[in-house]
Amino acid sequence: MPTTNELSPSMLLTLAFAIALALQLLVQLWLNTRQVRYVAQHRHEVPQSFASHISLAAHQKAADYTLAKARFGLLHMAWGAVILLGWTLLGGLNALQGALLQWMEPGMVQQLVLLAAFAAISGLLDLPFSLYQTFVLEARFGFNKNTPAIWLGDLLKSTLLAAIIGLPIAWIILWFMGATGSLWWLWAWGIWTGFQLLLMWIFPTYIAPLFNKFEPLADESLKARVTSLMKRCGFAAKGLFVMDGSRRSAHANAYFTGFGASKRVVFYDTLLKQLSPEEVEAVLAHELGHFKHKHITKRMIGMFALSLVGFAVLGWLSQQVWFYTGLGVLPSAALAFGQPSYDDALALLLFILALPVFTFWIAPLMAHFSRRDEFEADAYAMQQASGAALASALLKLYEDNASTLTPDPVYARYYYSHPPAVERLARMPLPATSNPVSAA
Repeated sequence: MPTTNELSPSMLLTLAFAIALALQLLVQLWLNTRQVRYVAQHRHEVPQSFASHISLAAHQKAADYTLAKARFGLLHMAWGAVILLGWTLLGGLNALQGALLQWMEPGMVQQLVLLAAFAAISGLLDLPFSLYQTFVLEARFGFNKNTPAIWLGDLLKSTLLAAIIGLPIAWIILWFMGATGSLWWLWAWGIWTGFQLLLMWIFPTYIAPLFNKFEPLADESLKARVTSLMKRCGFAAKGLFVMDGSRRSAHANAYFTGFGASKRVVFYDTLLKQLSPEEVEAVLAHELGHFKHKHITKRMIGMFALSLVGFAVLGWLSQQVWFYTGLGVLPSAALAFGQPSYDDALALLLFILALPVFTFWIAPLMAHFSRRDEFEADAYAMQQASGAALASALLKLYEDNASTLTPDPVYARYYYSHPPAVERLARMPLPATSNPVSAA
């Protein structure tokens, strides 16, 4: 048996990738098992602090929904691991590259076709899970309002958009990889960053309306309340809009979108139906808290910094033969001799496939910072609006969205971007006691 010193860099990468993937799967299995067990154990009783506000029927529906999603997630996770191994160590990506090279000459067009074929095959392999989640799982709990026609239309539009937007940016990055020398990654990062900012700017006006209808907020009383809140907070938006979220889902939400002068406030129509004007104001105040504390800007800067590191690492790895062979791909002979090659698209795909396996372990840290930001936004909302109204709104949203009040603490620490309900509402004045109504 060869010793570590006798192992080639290619074999070391193969072993590291396999071990990291195995550990990831084990941790995910352990966390999901904890979540299923904990939620099931607490299914039969509403937490004491919520007993006057959440009915047992609603609590049990949330538990059942959480359990169904967790079990579905385990199956999806296992399938994803099989697909990942198929693309990498089992030679799927190498086979796809070989098939394309038998059909066309190596070059830019071939590389773009490789990226498109990979995306298409990956989408098809994940399609059954998407269909099941929408039309079976979500429908079982009364959340799906989608129809096959709407779903298919969304799929066609998103595919077309991906081609129109994705292929040009892929072409630009591939061109930089082949034409700008060893520092191509710095130029590519700059282009990618600019593209992300541009996308944030054009999304509200040109992309989002392709999928949903956005109408100006018609409720003059609510509009005046919201406008007054934004003035107090020093926030300027291009407009207040209501989105027809109910066409696809019963879930409720509100969000800010856009960049610079294109910023707009968007309310789901389901949210306006479920919350009182005072509660809507409190939810909006929470979102404004993110802007007040510059959470969005900080996250953008952090993501741009991480992407710079990622491009730099990719710039080095793309020139290493062992990076390709260690992940199941045989690069062109030119790469081994330091000559120009047409392996750049392969490098991009391998990096995209392998990166989540090695960065899975930073998820708890990212979740921690996100939860911290949510607490800060809650505190700001209670300064600008009613804390009791915010608590009341959150209770309604937890109930209407079937969010469990009793997640496993370890699972929540690892995955939750928002604090669990018990921790979050403990910092707020609870609304007046009400008699909970049984969920339908």
